[in-house]
Amino acid sequence: MMLKTPLSLKAEHEELHAQLAEAMDAGGATGEAAAKVAKALHPHFLKEEEYALPPLGLLPALAEGRVLPEMEAAVAMAYRLKADLGQMLLEHREIVAALKVLVEAANSEGNEGASHFAEKLMLHAQTEEEVLYPASILVGEYLNLRLSEKIGR
Repeated sequence: MMLKTPLSLKAEHEELHAQLAEAMDAGGATGEAAAKVAKALHPHFLKEEEYALPPLGLLPALAEGRVLPEMEAAVAMAYRLKADLGQMLLEHREIVAALKVLVEAANSEGNEGASHFAEKLMLHAQTEEEVLYPASILVGEYLNLRLSEKIGR
């Protein structure tokens, strides 16, 4: 069983990237502010796709009670997220600060689309902090317990 970020989350990230590209293409202060968001956002998204979000792809199977030995990779990913959580949250604060600059620039230039995108991305970060990251860590904790029971650790 290969760990994958849920398709809905992957699609949302792709949509956010596309909207960020549009904001950069707007030029002016909006484009400059969007480029700063992109610089902070890209490495953060790579970390999320590498280890923060793939454990969530196991939720449907876990909800059905299926726990398989090959799910153990999710434990390491979740523990890495737990260890890096402070850094991930710091990156969110940096991204949100850049997004606030983008909102100001977009509003001053009358770019409602870029302003709306920035607000949406701030809400996305909040959802990750309040729901997705804790859920991913819980998947790892749960699997660690269940897999330990199965192999008698």
